[in-house]
Amino acid sequence: MKILLKNLTAINPEQKLNEKKIDILLVDGKIAEFGQNLDYDERSNKIIDLSGKVITPGFIDIHVHLREPGREDEETIESGCKAAAVGGFTAVACMPNTEPTIDSAEVVDFIKNKSINNIVNVFPVAAATVGRKGEFLTPMLELKEAGAVAFSDDGVAIKTASILKRAMEYSKMIDLPIIEHCEDESLAFGSMNEGINSTLFGLPPLPSVSEDLIVMRDILMAQYTGARVHIAHISSANAVKMVREAKSKNINVTAEVTPHHFTLTDEALKTYDTNLKINPPLRTQKDIEEILLALKDGTIDCIASDHAPHSPEEKELEFDYAPSGIVGLETSVGLALTELVHKKVLSIDELIFKYSINPRKIINLSIPLFKVGEKAEFTILDLDEIWTVNKEKFASKSKNTPFDKRLLTGRSIGICNNGRMFLNGEFVA
Repeated sequence: MKILLKNLTAINPEQKLNEKKIDILLVDGKIAEFGQNLDYDERSNKIIDLSGKVITPGFIDIHVHLREPGREDEETIESGCKAAAVGGFTAVACMPNTEPTIDSAEVVDFIKNKSINNIVNVFPVAAATVGRKGEFLTPMLELKEAGAVAFSDDGVAIKTASILKRAMEYSKMIDLPIIEHCEDESLAFGSMNEGINSTLFGLPPLPSVSEDLIVMRDILMAQYTGARVHIAHISSANAVKMVREAKSKNINVTAEVTPHHFTLTDEALKTYDTNLKINPPLRTQKDIEEILLALKDGTIDCIASDHAPHSPEEKELEFDYAPSGIVGLETSVGLALTELVHKKVLSIDELIFKYSINPRKIINLSIPLFKVGEKAEFTILDLDEIWTVNKEKFASKSKNTPFDKRLLTGRSIGICNNGRMFLNGEFVA
């Protein structure tokens, strides 16, 4: 199959590429020609004019919960990948808190086999400890050989400093990062951020120091072992400052932030909407200000959705009993373009680093390039399209989003990967 894409702006800061009116001829999933004013001859089965659109290296979300195996009522690998494609992602890394846990080569193989021939690549993150119980290490080398790209007990922090030290020592030997959900379990009993609003709203508080304590522990252990640690969904100003200081000392620490943690504060919980219940919880405006600064100065390396589907029955419980988490694959890029690019927090080049280049480097993946002969793996953006989030049209099986009916500017309109193209909600025939 041949497709000629016309009049794109091609941006790949890793290549130092930013050119307008670029044409790309795709043949059998590879870039056959790349340049300006390519001919309109019979080489192309299909010609698509994408004037005004931006093409970038394929976006990847390295913190996604696909729920399969175990909770296919909330999400499946198939539905999660469809949501990722709609959202502009050519790849996702799925977290291990499934049922059973991703703690064996057999479960990694199951996930890889279920995602074969999908337009979206799926990279499993394996548990650091068996059953995520914090007692015994998983067979890390075997899991890497099966296809795991990182280790995490996501949903909880690795339980003790002793097991964390051993996990980091083994992960260093095989050059994979430990991804940490930073929360001290002795303080993890609240429903929202501890502060004046938790008092006003009468909801059980979860203090930000719970996050800070584990971030501090993990940074010290990374310094001690020389291993790589990645801080998941960072949310507190103090945690951000600790990461910044650690980087200044060349400690191997990276961090991600979710769109909801740079767009919403705990003030929003006055509605008691359980779709606003997340973990870590929404923080304060001061925390957001520090996060925005950290995105700008490079302290925060990437943006990840922490896509966490839940069934309506679960989210319709009282606030204290409802599970934490929201879906995010289909709103992540739109929120980032609206809140970061259009508000001049980040340039489009800087955003591409956060969504494509940096996350791939964290989990040791190659970066897609715009060169003849390279595999075609890219995301197509409309930076200026104004649209309204409609959860009823989500490809995800779950609809638990606090952003329904929110007006956004900018979105992904398509992706190309694995010899297939998804454009404007449909696969290109």
